[in-house]
Amino acid sequence: MKPFIATLLLLAAPLWAADTKSIHDLVLKDIDGKAAPLTPYKGQVLLVVNVASQCGATPQYAGLEALHRKYKAKGFAVLGFPCNDFGAQEPGTPAEIKEFCKARYEVSFPMFEKIRIKEHPLYSLITAKGTPGAGAIGWNFEKFLIGRNGKVIKRFETSTEPDDADFMKSIEKEL
Repeated sequence: MKPFIATLLLLAAPLWAADTKSIHDLVLKDIDGKAAPLTPYKGQVLLVVNVASQCGATPQYAGLEALHRKYKAKGFAVLGFPCNDFGAQEPGTPAEIKEFCKARYEVSFPMFEKIRIKEHPLYSLITAKGTPGAGAIGWNFEKFLIGRNGKVIKRFETSTEPDDADFMKSIEKEL
């Protein structure tokens, strides 16, 4: 029976991959553990960011929030994904992360459950071979600009600050 199930899983995996063409096809969990389908973001320009509260880049929360507020009315959203994979810089519980983001940076953009980058379906999709986001994540606060069609347009390293002129031009071009 086990070989039969393994064969079914192997056969089904390419079908799942073929069906998941954009991030809009995913149903994730928000920071409170509730189902969070990404279909409501169809037609919006998104910035997907793996975040951490004890990182040297943590002050980027302020710039990300400013971007979210500045362009929200034009169909833009920042999506934050807490991650403890790099330097154990996000050790908090979901409640602690949420409180930190609100109290310190007045974060209003959507936050999702704490993730393991290598195991997460969103990151598997946006870093897949052949996409502009291809390759392993190197650190916290890597940014993925996602087009209105749910596909990666461009990837930005941790060192790219949210107020970087070229970064902002990339966002504005998509809006």
